[in-house]
Amino acid sequence: MTDISTTVTVRQAGRDDAEDLTSVLAEAFFDGPVADWLVPDHSDRRAVYRRYFELVLNHGLDHGHVDTTTDLSAVAIWYPRLEPPPKGSLGHQPELEEATGVYAPRFTLLDAVFEAHHPGEPHHYLAYAAVKPEQQGRGVGASMLGHYHRQLDALGMPAYLEANNLRNRELYVGLGYRAGPPLILPTTGPTIWRMWRGQPDAAAPAAFPASGPVPRRRSL
Repeated sequence: MTDISTTVTVRQAGRDDAEDLTSVLAEAFFDGPVADWLVPDHSDRRAVYRRYFELVLNHGLDHGHVDTTTDLSAVAIWYPRLEPPPKGSLGHQPELEEATGVYAPRFTLLDAVFEAHHPGEPHHYLAYAAVKPEQQGRGVGASMLGHYHRQLDALGMPAYLEANNLRNRELYVGLGYRAGPPLILPTTGPTIWRMWRGQPDAAAPAAFPASGPVPRRRSL
């Protein structure tokens, strides 16, 4: 089997990559329990997701760090969460409502649940990681995330994410994350797992960090 880590080159994404990477995000997240909960109507989902992930990606380019591969087959959006946001900082609710239309209440609720259970201690937050469906299962995503994890390890910095299904939870466990208490979204929503990655050389795993009112998941 080919070692995918030797064939994947990771670089920081820029504005010229936005259209391609928006498509990667919209395609990768199109199916699954969270998608079915957010936008139950398949005939609406593609257009809503295209607008939503355009907003997500542009926000990541402006306020976070976005990695991709040279062939634009994968994307990861990271946010350093080192201190609380300023009090009274404004989000982007109008843009979210414009992008998601009648589905905005569920997108807003998802953000609110994630924010309420976000760890309070300093870390880097993996808001989104996506690989083109036809490239999944080949190690592309693991190689891309490993590039960033090595930088975090050098800084002694933990990482946090939310896994949206059991398959992804197991994939992240393989990358050194531990699953914390699950989140169950209201109104018959899906289960989501909070995941924490500490230092891989620690003698024993630390307790899963407590939730705090800050930092925010993202300002959308």
